[in-house]
Amino acid sequence: MTSNRLLTAYTWAFLIFMFGPLLLMVISSFNDASPPSVTEWNGLTGKWYAFFWMPEEALRADDVLRAIDRDRFVSCLGNSFRVAAIVVPLSLLLGLAGAVLLTRWRSAANGVLWWVLLSPMLAPGVVLGLSALVFWGRLGVNAGLFTIIMAQTTFIAGYPMLILMARLQRQPVELEEAALDLGASPFRVFRRLTLPYLAPALISAAVIAFMASMENYNTTMFAKGGSCTLATEIGAMGRNPNGHPPVINAVGTIIIAVTVIATLAHTFLLRREGKGE
Repeated sequence: MTSNRLLTAYTWAFLIFMFGPLLLMVISSFNDASPPSVTEWNGLTGKWYAFFWMPEEALRADDVLRAIDRDRFVSCLGNSFRVAAIVVPLSLLLGLAGAVLLTRWRSAANGVLWWVLLSPMLAPGVVLGLSALVFWGRLGVNAGLFTIIMAQTTFIAGYPMLILMARLQRQPVELEEAALDLGASPFRVFRRLTLPYLAPALISAAVIAFMASMENYNTTMFAKGGSCTLATEIGAMGRNPNGHPPVINAVGTIIIAVTVIATLAHTFLLRREGKGE
């Protein structure tokens, strides 16, 4: 009984430690106080959310919001989507190539290739960002969105590779061998057998790659030059010595809401498919 109580207490402590700050962030995003606070309540407000579409006159009239460059914030958010729009497909292609290579090519060099392909994931983000900056700078490419894309892709591609490897290792190789014996070309086998089998893993890998790109800060910070992304802009706003503006809490709450809704929708669709079977 004692061990069960100890485990229960530990579980609750872990949940509070993980989700307590998120709950406080959500609550403070509706508090008319800056810096954000849950102990000093100045009234319920939604202006931290309305910041993105409120009229310019109302924005200028607020002492907190007028200090924030809305155009730059929206531009940085757009840059994050542009970067992710290229990083995700690149990471999927590279991850797929690495997964197929490691699962289908039998060689003594597989162990070495495994560590080579995974090494970017293990390297500190600062090192990846600086190395991308130096490498492309030597080639005459100035730091910006391109170097951000290259730096992020080097390590984000490892996530799809691991996910696709796990899926490929469960696929019966005999199906591919039988198709080849019956005269199908390797490309046709891949297109008609392997790719459909990998479809669920590809979707999961794309979601994870997108999230990794949007939230990345360390690598992006050292490779961005004069550009910005949502993560770097929030980081800059968070370093305000007088406290970060509550708009950051509103953005965080929106991200949490979108994540929860997407998760519930995915669970609903899975259950619906299960009942259909």
